Amino acid sequence: MSRMPDERPEGGYDWLYGKGKGEDDTPTSVQATEPRDDLPPPNLPPPGSSRGRGGAGGVKKTLRVIGVLLLAWIVYLVAVPLWAYSTITTVDADPGGDRPGDQPGTTYLLVGSDSRKGLTKEEQKRLATGGDSGGRGRTDTILLLHTGDGPSTLVSLPRDSLVPVKGYGTTKINAAYAFGGPQLLVNTIEDATGVRIDHYVEIGFGGLVKVVDSLDGVEICPKQDIKDKDSGLDVKKGCQTADGATALAYSRARHAYATQDIQRVQSQREVLGGVARKAKSPWTFIDPIRYYKVNDGAASSLQIGEGTGRIALARFALALSAAMSGDGKSCTVPLADFAVHWDRERALKFFGYIKNDQTDKIGNLCTKDGLPK
Repeated sequence: MSRMPDERPEGGYDWLYGKGKGEDDTPTSVQATEPRDDLPPPNLPPPGSSRGRGGAGGVKKTLRVIGVLLLAWIVYLVAVPLWAYSTITTVDADPGGDRPGDQPGTTYLLVGSDSRKGLTKEEQKRLATGGDSGGRGRTDTILLLHTGDGPSTLVSLPRDSLVPVKGYGTTKINAAYAFGGPQLLVNTIEDATGVRIDHYVEIGFGGLVKVVDSLDGVEICPKQDIKDKDSGLDVKKGCQTADGATALAYSRARHAYATQDIQRVQSQREVLGGVARKAKSPWTFIDPIRYYKVNDGAASSLQIGEGTGRIALARFALALSAAMSGDGKSCTVPLADFAVHWDRERALKFFGYIKNDQTDKIGNLCTKDGLPK
């Protein structure tokens, strides 16, 4: 008969605890032992060792590599513009003679000329610039940039403005450049405005195209469809990204507008604003190729006055960016009509504020088209 599960086997469980028949059932006593002194000490890392500290040595090495790369990048950011500056052509723009005295703040004359410097014949044809006449050329863009204690202020002087030009009577302001180069242009503007020109900066067609292309284009927002044979511009209404050739044509076009020269100076400032916004974006400084191309493009067709040093040129770039980004003012010289005759009363008051470095007081004398509000 089989045993039930809860019945104990014969003899109980003595067999499990080492007890059997004839053996002493007294439990074996446990004897205490003394600690051993002959055991070797534990294998611990020496003080200062990187073992057991999460790889601190590897972290230090990584930080050193990052530091070296950061230093190299800073050197690159400084070296490229220094190199670019060394390639810029200088020109004597000091008119000499009787000039306005020193004035507070700093005023730059920015000239966009139709110089084809740096452009091949194929590029001239593609950009609809015409051939190089071999002379001084013309100035399609004339701007004053004042920086000082007040807001940086950029002022467009329409190229068809009628002003006295020494030795040539009253004629268009851009004729001064054609007749006597930078010196006569500076003299003409100083006589017309009473503002002393401290520095001269000139950029040709090729420079604008290269800079815009290096920035992967700039935004323009034409308010109408434009097809202008003279400038080569063919764009539709609305905001769009323009490459260098289109931006150049957009800043030159005028025949498609009823207001002609007035609209052209606004288009020129629009392109400059697009360049300023793109140029100061973090991506320009992060991308080494783009950074190099921007500096090279600007320097390749730039001319500056002989007294314009690196610091003055850097301040010019910062002031231009401020004026075009909303931190400053962007205006057209006060005008009396669409024929770009200056409003003498308003213009004298306007330039008086600039002479005295009081651009914060210009107020509604600053308008986009130069006409009174």
